[in-house]
Amino acid sequence: MPAEEHITQATYDRLSAELEDLRTRGRIEVADRIERAREHGDLRENAEYHAAKDDKANMEQRIVRLATILERAVIISDDAVSGDTVVTGNTVTIRYEGDPEDQVEQYLVGSIEERHGDVSVVSPSSPLGAALLGAAVGDTVAFAAPRGELRVEVVAID
Repeated sequence: MPAEEHITQATYDRLSAELEDLRTRGRIEVADRIERAREHGDLRENAEYHAAKDDKANMEQRIVRLATILERAVIISDDAVSGDTVVTGNTVTIRYEGDPEDQVEQYLVGSIEERHGDVSVVSPSSPLGAALLGAAVGDTVAFAAPRGELRVEVVAID
């Protein structure tokens, strides 16, 4: 079975709307652009035509990606995200072992589609993300990194 995509209801709704828009308006607009570009003559040297075809390919990739996410979606409840331990959907503030008290980093644990603002995203299946899951404020967790084991303290959970 494919991997689950843990997302909030708001993200599910936003992605559903984007998918519907791309499947309808988006496809119509790009088809119109391709048709207009064809009218300009020789397709081998028609930059507008090639750009429109590239945009179509990118849009179709996005459609497949969105459909896959929505097919695998598991909705995270607001109650689950507001607990005392890290779960998918939380924004976590961490401090690496040995760093000064004021040197912290913030990560959203979850899907890149959940991203909001300037907060970096860490997948729950990544070494750091997996280590953070279930941790509480004040806990120190360890995870394997390319240059050896790293330890981080959970400073805050939002």
